[in-house]
Amino acid sequence: MLNADLIRYVERRPDTFVTLTSGDRIVVKESMDDVIERAVEYQQRKHYMPTPRVALNCTS
Repeated sequence: MLNADLIRYVERRPDTFVTLTSGDRIVVKESMDDVIERAVEYQQRKHYMPTPRVALNCTS
């Protein structure tokens, strides 16, 4: 499990290297495109706020 908030950048070499904000580098089995897609998806879900539903009371 990799916390997407800690990713500084991702490099594609023969393997995929992820550099963290701490300066640590790790090699992952996923492709660079997959890592980026998952990180973006995580950030979007993290900041997603559903629109509030407004109940309409229609009384005559």
